[in-house]
Amino acid sequence: MNKTPFTAALVAAGLLTAAEPQIEKLDLFEAGTEGYALYRIPGIVTTAKATLLAYCEARKGERGDWGTIDIWLRRSTDGGKTWSARRKMAEAPGPHAKNPAAVAQKLASPEDRTYNNPVAIAGRDGTVHFLFCLEYMRAYYLRSGDDGLTWTNPVEITSTFEKFRDEYPWKVLATGPGHGIELANGRLLVPVWLSTGTGGHAHRPSVVSVIYSDDQGKTWVRGQIAVPNTPGSVYPSESAAVELAGGRVMLNVRSESKAHRRLITYSRDGATGWTQPVFHDQLLEPICMAGMVRLSEAAGGQKNRLLFSNPHNLERGGAAEPGTPHDRKNLAIKLSYDEGETWPVSRVLEPGFAGYSDLAAGRDGWIYCFFERGGLGDNHFRSAYLTLARFNLEWLTGEKDSWR
Repeated sequence: MNKTPFTAALVAAGLLTAAEPQIEKLDLFEAGTEGYALYRIPGIVTTAKATLLAYCEARKGERGDWGTIDIWLRRSTDGGKTWSARRKMAEAPGPHAKNPAAVAQKLASPEDRTYNNPVAIAGRDGTVHFLFCLEYMRAYYLRSGDDGLTWTNPVEITSTFEKFRDEYPWKVLATGPGHGIELANGRLLVPVWLSTGTGGHAHRPSVVSVIYSDDQGKTWVRGQIAVPNTPGSVYPSESAAVELAGGRVMLNVRSESKAHRRLITYSRDGATGWTQPVFHDQLLEPICMAGMVRLSEAAGGQKNRLLFSNPHNLERGGAAEPGTPHDRKNLAIKLSYDEGETWPVSRVLEPGFAGYSDLAAGRDGWIYCFFERGGLGDNHFRSAYLTLARFNLEWLTGEKDSWR
């Protein structure tokens, strides 16, 4: 039931019943189609006009993160029921050179061109901001004023990351992945991670920070390092951000720590003064990207509700060593009513293979999870599909909570 203020009032008065639990799944990208071996690294946002934008990495071969990769996007204007044809998003002017960190570890060939880590921000004014990286060493920004139909030419913003070098001599940079956020004061915020590129897969060791813009994407500034690489927080990387009631920003961070729990840190402005990272016992960490988004806030007449998604699993086919990857399966959606302090609701969305995921929320209460589904062979990094699940609060909570 798509509730207008009038129908919401009728529900509250008991004259109409709440919506029935609903869930639908639709595969948006399939491995081995359209000239690409794999589709990975999903991201999704819902715009101010309720258009859904789903984007991902389209990988020509199976060389992993360092092969030839393009970035594709699809649009939906009917709440995820139907989708546009895919379009290529990233094309940076040359010359192009491979990242020396990848070349040193023989992770890539000179002819490979790697576009990676797409991130969108859906602005309240209807502008859609979009960032991506090239060869994990250059970063670009573009924007759309018509809900993703047309886009500006990419502008390089690598100089923002150069400001990190005095503190952290990175060779590898990455935005997101997933989505960024716009704070109540208009600040655009994107989680990032940086690596010296000397460790495994040239992605380690690593630290987590943010970049932000206070002029709607015209210029970008580096934040303080939020999660360093320490014996307690080992190789922090892909992070999700949300603004809390009261204005603080929470980062929810992947790491390879032996605790196998998500790391949490807070900042009053989303850029500086990050608190000491702590592990959240309810949020398991199989070492995988996770999604997080605000569904509603009390200031808007609803309840404070945050959503979180990742594979809720610490099993491994074989030895499950502390600090090593665990199987990507049992993707669960969690719900918090107290701004992420506790997550009392958890429901499995996909019990089988399921890896990276991102979340978006519509103003009508519909929830969208865009995720990797269906493993290919024994390699849990190879997903058969990128799938969109659309469901309501009634499904997530077993009808214990309703959108009103």
